Amino acid sequence: MSNYYVVSSPGKVILSGEYAVLDNAPAICMAIDCRAEAKIQKCNSEISRVKSIGFSSEDGEFMSSKNGISWCKGKEFKVINAVWQVINFKRLIGLKINLDTSSFIDVLSDRKLGLGSSAAIIVALIAAMKNCDNPEKIKLLTHKAHKQLQGGLGSGADIATSLYGGLIKYQTENYTTQSLSWPNGLFYRLIWTGSSVSTKDKLIHFMKGQDKLSRKELTNGAISMATHWGSGDAKKILAGYENYCELLYKFSCDYDLGIFSMGHKELLSHAKKNKLVYKPCGAGGGDVGILLGLDEKNLDKFCSSMRNDFKKLDYKLSSNGVRIES
Repeated sequence: MSNYYVVSSPGKVILSGEYAVLDNAPAICMAIDCRAEAKIQKCNSEISRVKSIGFSSEDGEFMSSKNGISWCKGKEFKVINAVWQVINFKRLIGLKINLDTSSFIDVLSDRKLGLGSSAAIIVALIAAMKNCDNPEKIKLLTHKAHKQLQGGLGSGADIATSLYGGLIKYQTENYTTQSLSWPNGLFYRLIWTGSSVSTKDKLIHFMKGQDKLSRKELTNGAISMATHWGSGDAKKILAGYENYCELLYKFSCDYDLGIFSMGHKELLSHAKKNKLVYKPCGAGGGDVGILLGLDEKNLDKFCSSMRNDFKKLDYKLSSNGVRIES
């Protein structure tokens, strides 16, 4: 590897297909211009040093050899362990590693926004180690590392979005990714509920549950929503969400997932009164939701009327996936 690399990759918002994607239903995902950054520099030492902004307030030091990683000081970064294991990096070499996920954190509360920071930093770190920002060439490594970090859980939708950027349709089988175009006349606002949740904990709880009819119904709903998004018809997409959100709510109740937290319920009710569409994104229960409509002025009026606990996020759709910066 060269002496110095800087790589960034975007965060994500899941627009439809959450949970159902685990059953190979299509998920519609949007990359946003909230980017994680990994900087790697060779140094004249056998000890590698990790500094982090956002990901952790602590630093860590480790040694890398044919026997793997040995942490010798400070924090042990599980993301480093996962990446080193999959890339099989066994050279005795010292590195300075800087991980920056500060844009995924709310400044005032110091809470995670729920925009896929773990996946984004894994993609950026592996791309930096491999000096490669071609998604197809590092796809398998990034998915494998994320599985390692998440204890085998997760669909890989976060990883795919960080790799390719833009608006995508994703399915777990063979990590299939298809690029889509954002529909003309469809506008959105991202809203943070003010609380953070653990996606991993939600997935563990879900996987312990028995198969129920609502799981199959949600899968069918996700297939329908993917068809609507693929059509590019904004009115069909908005109309489809009424049924999809009902299916998602029933599924959440059956599996006791709490996807629709009190904050999400309040925003959903307020949106319906204003003839707008709102839904939680991803695992739900907190984190981020998306507001959708045909008139930007109505979206902004809605956001200005929210109580202070909710926060409009100014992140936009990012067409760029993983990218070598220098």
